[in-house]
Amino acid sequence: QVQLVESGGGLVQAGGSLRLSCAASGRTVSSNTMGWFRQAPGKEREFVAAISWSGGRTAYVDSVKGRFTISRDNAKNTVYLQMNSLKPEDTAVYYCAADATQRMRMQIGSRFYDYWGQGTQVTVSS
Repeated sequence: QVQLVESGGGLVQAGGSLRLSCAASGRTVSSNTMGWFRQAPGKEREFVAAISWSGGRTAYVDSVKGRFTISRDNAKNTVYLQMNSLKPEDTAVYYCAADATQRMRMQIGSRFYDYWGQGTQVTVSS
């Protein structure tokens, strides 16, 4: 069975940084697109970033461009989200997700992702 476990969330002041990690188990996701999503209270889950299996292609929601960086280490089956210059608006539960389907193009819709972690809380104070 595929398991995704996030870590690295916590409390941070505005302008600070955090690095989230997602440890994946199961060969079915080892070469697939991986993504990060977040959900704040009262809002729908939204796409944050995605990365292709090779790391050669990435995508970001406009609100985090220039501040967040997604990366992956396939040898460790781990995906990272480096978050810099954090803002209170970034406060949310962050979820790691895996697309189980081999695709020519990455997808940003949550419906395209089949496996999800339990989430890690990120709280940015001002």
